[in-house]
Amino acid sequence: MIGLDVGDKRIGVAAADGLGLTAQGLPTIIRRKPDDDLDQIIRIMQERKASLLVVGFPKNMNGSIGPQGEKVIGFVEALLRRMRESGLDEPAIVYWDERLTTVAAQRTLHEADVSRKKRKGAVDRLAAVLILQGYMDREYHKRNSIENA
Repeated sequence: MIGLDVGDKRIGVAAADGLGLTAQGLPTIIRRKPDDDLDQIIRIMQERKASLLVVGFPKNMNGSIGPQGEKVIGFVEALLRRMRESGLDEPAIVYWDERLTTVAAQRTLHEADVSRKKRKGAVDRLAAVLILQGYMDREYHKRNSIENA
């Protein structure tokens, strides 16, 4: 399971631990060329044997999809197309509402007294962790509420 926070300049990446309980931040991808970005994501997914991709989906505060949301959809479509063309199995895709995730990541890093310079790269990774962890927590609670019903 991989989590992504797709931005215009960087892509935050997180991966689930072996038990699927906690999200761990991976190195942030600095965006250079679209094909290189896609190849890096595919390589990470193959290394982690990930069959699920949780992608932060930025919505406007009223719930509508804005320009950044459209960019994320385009990125995911390009990723899936690239995987199909390469003969790779496509992962299941979950779009996770990421409203305020970046704000929460910035606040956490600020409160941890991380310097502004270091915060720049860390915020995307932490946002990806929050996205993936939010998804995993929801799934955990769904499973436990069904088992205890």
